[in-house]
Amino acid sequence: MKTQRPIISDDEHVVLKFRPRTSAHPPGGAEEPDPAKALNSKTLGSNKTPSTLPAASDLSRYERPRDEGDDFRHRMLANVAALAFTVALTAIGIWLAVSIADLRKTQDCVLMGRRDCARISVTPQG
Repeated sequence: MKTQRPIISDDEHVVLKFRPRTSAHPPGGAEEPDPAKALNSKTLGSNKTPSTLPAASDLSRYERPRDEGDDFRHRMLANVAALAFTVALTAIGIWLAVSIADLRKTQDCVLMGRRDCARISVTPQG
């Protein structure tokens, strides 16, 4: 029995040149044309050339202006609230684990047929 292979054209295979990151080529400068970008722009019907595509490393649009004040008080209150929530969640988790272990121990005792399974708390009388 013959196995069928898909027909693959040479247009689908592109060898990309490896370019290590160095300070000799600063980001946003003149770049060599990238065959993959050229192929994508052809297949998508775009008329942009690789040199007119926006630089991916430009993060200036995410920067905040320096004159905008940092709300330190609000940030610290948020941190304290997050810490209190984490501590409360951890304490509830520990209490739940101890309670489940205690119930399991009592249930195992009852299922073994013992009669003295109830915990009796002894308080000193004075």
